[in-house]
Amino acid sequence: MQRSGMLKSLWFRFESAALLGAIFLFRLVPVDIASAMMGYLWRKLAPMNARHERALRHLELAMPELSEVERERIVRGMWDNLGRVAAETFHIAELLPQDARFEPVLDDLTRKVLSGEQQALFVSMHSGNWEMCVQPAVRAGLDLAGVYQALKNPFADQALQDMRADLYRLGLYSKSHQTARKLVSLIRQGGIIAIMGDLRESRGIKVPFFGREAYANPVPATLARSGGIPIVVGRVIRTGGVSFKVEGRAIEVPVTHDRKADIEATTVEIHRVFEEWIRENPEQWMWIHRKWADA
Repeated sequence: MQRSGMLKSLWFRFESAALLGAIFLFRLVPVDIASAMMGYLWRKLAPMNARHERALRHLELAMPELSEVERERIVRGMWDNLGRVAAETFHIAELLPQDARFEPVLDDLTRKVLSGEQQALFVSMHSGNWEMCVQPAVRAGLDLAGVYQALKNPFADQALQDMRADLYRLGLYSKSHQTARKLVSLIRQGGIIAIMGDLRESRGIKVPFFGREAYANPVPATLARSGGIPIVVGRVIRTGGVSFKVEGRAIEVPVTHDRKADIEATTVEIHRVFEEWIRENPEQWMWIHRKWADA
């Protein structure tokens, strides 16, 4: 067991060294060039991966009206976007203050949140460069806490946390029961939390999504309801190269005598907005997610 642990630690350190080397090299390349290069490579190479067929299958289930040619075009566009995100992640600190690259599209309540007049919980989806969905909030001076899926390799996990440090000044928290209690405490103290809301959560609840039952995470709705605050649903749209539109749309969270029904209704509404947005730019969403209960 001790030998196995040593080998595992050595492997983790090797992986971390490789990641740090990649970070160093990618930061030497201007972000626009790195993004375009990775987008091109992923568009060409990723279709050889089994996940390409999975994405095509999910797209067909969700939008059967599309032709085979259209589905292929959309999924290749997805790979292009994912490749760009992979490269741009190494340049987060550089991109964050470049306001000219970002066009905020905000409703009235979201503007109040960014001005500090209103507390809210941010829920976003994997669209465009989702890492930058909080850019308008950070530039407005808000300190955010983020929730993420921790990597098994603690050294690589720390490196990725460090790259996102400028986005989440209140810290990044990995999913756990302890994290849930910490987030409740942060909300009660007036903090603002950002959570990705479109991932599959098989221990969560089922909601309608593209006409089929999908697994959904009830945590955002639960936290917002317990804090008595609205949710701002957000997305990023890549408008060309390394330029983005960032949209925020506030939704009210019902608080009635039926807590379970309130959480379900809010989660359904979040996914209704997600579906509306995905239909507008399907090539910018991650169709490789195993989101649906029957897929």
